[in-house]
Amino acid sequence: MNLKLMLEETARQYGSKTAIILGEQRLSYTELDTTSNKVANALIKMGVGKGDRVAILLPNSPEFVVIYFGVIKTGAIAVPLDVRYKVDELSSLFDNSQPKVLVTKSPFLEPLVLALPQFKSIEHVIDASPRNDTQFLSYEEIMATSSAQRIEAEPKPEDIAYIAYTSGPAFHPRGVMLSHETLVTEPVILGDELQQTDKDVVILFALPLHHIFGLVGILLTSISKGSTVVISPGLSISNLWETIERERATIFMGVPYIYALMVNMAEGGINNDLSSFHLCTSAGAPMTIDIMERFKQYYGLDIIELWGQTESTGQITCQPLDGSGKLGSVGRVTLGWELKVVDDNGNELSPNQSGELIIKGPIMKGYYKHPQATAETIKGGWLHTGDIGRVDEDGYVFISGRKRKTIITKGQNIYLSDVESVLCAYPKIAEVAVIGIPDKLGGEIVRAVITLKEGEVATEQEVKQFCLEHMANYKVPKQIIFIDSLPKGAKCSQ
Repeated sequence: MNLKLMLEETARQYGSKTAIILGEQRLSYTELDTTSNKVANALIKMGVGKGDRVAILLPNSPEFVVIYFGVIKTGAIAVPLDVRYKVDELSSLFDNSQPKVLVTKSPFLEPLVLALPQFKSIEHVIDASPRNDTQFLSYEEIMATSSAQRIEAEPKPEDIAYIAYTSGPAFHPRGVMLSHETLVTEPVILGDELQQTDKDVVILFALPLHHIFGLVGILLTSISKGSTVVISPGLSISNLWETIERERATIFMGVPYIYALMVNMAEGGINNDLSSFHLCTSAGAPMTIDIMERFKQYYGLDIIELWGQTESTGQITCQPLDGSGKLGSVGRVTLGWELKVVDDNGNELSPNQSGELIIKGPIMKGYYKHPQATAETIKGGWLHTGDIGRVDEDGYVFISGRKRKTIITKGQNIYLSDVESVLCAYPKIAEVAVIGIPDKLGGEIVRAVITLKEGEVATEQEVKQFCLEHMANYKVPKQIIFIDSLPKGAKCSQ
């Protein structure tokens, strides 16, 4: 099985049933299949074929979904990227992935125009902006003129379909290679675990489709089950409530930060009919017991915790849907997965002993162009997650920490090396140390401790502005502290 066949079979079964909703836009399963054929045929005319990379720099939208499947149908590899990335970050990712085609739209294309000539691999740029009148290829024209004929060639299950850069530092990228087989298998596992059906309406809110949780956990899982996905843009909780009421949504999946916002908003009263809701799940960061209890008080539902990684194609564990799971746990291993806890020497530990969690199942094929990193992460078929935790006598998994130098803020993984790389490029800075500190709402925030070069003067605001110009806004330090000196090892190499 491959993703192309998965969509085609779902389209045959559900036809005119709505697959994607965004405001007044409605895209049926048949339309998703035929319009993605148009994209695929247009890409093939451009010379795109098996193994070529196509970068997708778009926000959540029906166009993203159509283009994603269009890329997949050619046998090429989709490389969805974060629209918040700045030119420096995108340059690093383009250098690694060497995309043949870039699909984006005006707000994200404009900052890139001057830099495009340096990206030698990019032969074509498709602009998905409405009424495109630029020098680039028009998505609207592709929709108007390209053939909707089915692509006969079939990707093999072991072929790479998706390279995800969400789990590694942008300036030293590690692209997680996921095959058609894993991207078909994991959605079925998760959908079965959540008892999701074609009657469900799933909200996509504040989870970008370039991220594994949005792409696999919501989009591909919903398509595998014939469900409807409703895209709710922005971060307004009141708009989210209105969308749930209007579309009679049944499933919500989010990160703890969004649930914290939902709880805070609910304290002023809920003015919408949310009775259609029956399942809420959380992943991406630890969920506090306080938020879970307050959420149930206001919304009448348990938050079902999941745990997974980009390298695992999504979720590995799940709490019982009836809310009977153990507090503080991320649930038990789902069907199709194996999990062990090991010490630093790889020896399996007994129940309730803490160590690194390693897993076996529909895992990644490796890191793109990083065979050494792949060998360090996958050993004997087991993926070493880098997460520290334990499994109790009843099989419940508890996560207690991470081996990797990352923090999680509002559900986003931030590699401290990314922040340090940008700060070290600022001419006034001599030394820097970046750490994460606890934050009640967001989980963790970034703090930078800085020593300036002799004779230099700088303000917190100017350093933050420099960061904003060179990396995604969620990575920018919320706190900057200037001190006279730092321990050895923190000095920037300039």
